[in-house]
Amino acid sequence: MEGEALKKLLSLLFVSVLSASLFLSGCGGTKQTSSNSGGSKELTAWAWNVNVKVLKKAAADFAKTHKGFKLKIVEISNNDAYQKITTGLQAGGKGLPDILLIEDDRVQGYLNNFPDGFVNLSKKGFNKEKSKFPNYKMQLLTKNGSVYGFPFDSGPAGVFYRTDIFKQAGVDPKSIETWDDYIKAGKTIKKKTGKDMIGIDYNNDDGQYRIILNTLGTFYFDQNGKPVLTSKDSVQAMKILQQMKQAGITKNTSGWDPWVSALANGDVVSAPTGAWFAGSLIQQAPDLAGKWSVFPIPSVEKGGSHAANNGGSNFLIPKASQHQDLAYNFMNFFSTSDKIQEYAMQEGGLFPSLQTVYNTNTFKEKGSYFTQDNIWQMFADEMKNIKVANYTENYSIAKDEAVKAQSKIMNGKDVKESLEEAQKNLKNRMNQ
Repeated sequence: MEGEALKKLLSLLFVSVLSASLFLSGCGGTKQTSSNSGGSKELTAWAWNVNVKVLKKAAADFAKTHKGFKLKIVEISNNDAYQKITTGLQAGGKGLPDILLIEDDRVQGYLNNFPDGFVNLSKKGFNKEKSKFPNYKMQLLTKNGSVYGFPFDSGPAGVFYRTDIFKQAGVDPKSIETWDDYIKAGKTIKKKTGKDMIGIDYNNDDGQYRIILNTLGTFYFDQNGKPVLTSKDSVQAMKILQQMKQAGITKNTSGWDPWVSALANGDVVSAPTGAWFAGSLIQQAPDLAGKWSVFPIPSVEKGGSHAANNGGSNFLIPKASQHQDLAYNFMNFFSTSDKIQEYAMQEGGLFPSLQTVYNTNTFKEKGSYFTQDNIWQMFADEMKNIKVANYTENYSIAKDEAVKAQSKIMNGKDVKESLEEAQKNLKNRMNQ
């Protein structure tokens, strides 16, 4: 701060000697001093993986009607990005770019911990676009009645499965309505083919547990932010995982690469996960085109919900941005453009939150990889039925405790006892 004060003092002395016109001439007059000043037409964004490619495409299209527009994309891993975002917000926005990519499970934590850290998009006019997106996604991005993020991709969940192995075992996927049906089918497949039905990372990820919770319309927390790991729904969800293990149809796949490899090489024959996994399959197992399809996530009870979300991301504008209007205009174009969102899905398997895209050819055509008539329409129809998950600012520690409980349960410990311990630990960590 002392250096900044010295710079200001020297600047004032300099101005007292020279005329204002000479000063502006010498400095070029390009420095942005207002969040809405109009000199620069360049924005900076932080992003990772296929998101970088999509942003580049969007920037090129936006520049066609906004002469001189440029987007500088800093490619960064998501973990590194979150560390820098947190540090930047703690410093009042210092060092942050104009556009931030933030995944669904992180949004509420940032909005709660830094309530003045992001641009209020409702005040910029984004409310008129809200009807174009599913309710659960908009609720995730809303704080005190105002929207703070642009919805990007979503993760409507389904069960990806090997059609040839199911057929070999005589299992009809249409007969799988509940998780009991799923377990029964898995036992048949294991007996007839020796293949495991599902890969689960026992000790590091509780994605299957969260998917089941979402179909039940609940989460780690209730709508008031109180932990409910010991609820009836939570116990039921964990018991389903325990039953899978006891049935001998699970493979402990520790980490992303082992999980994908087990599916690609046929050791595991199904994956209840988000629609984004389609892109991973196409890239990792191109030789299996025509041997994969998707059926709905099983319900807990017959007649129950088959809708759940697993994954997804959004874009937010830090309030410290010196180009808020330009960033808003570009991201509004990005998030509401059928062409851009369709491109994101075609190039990287990112399932769009923008509902108008569901009327495009991409959602009407079967494609060459999956055998089902139209898996994309199935996912699109699911979007409107997905329940809101209350992540809260305590999501990371809740997930940590849930994963610990799952690990104990999958290794033989009692479900209720494990969840009671997790609930107690979570409350202590939340200082409740």
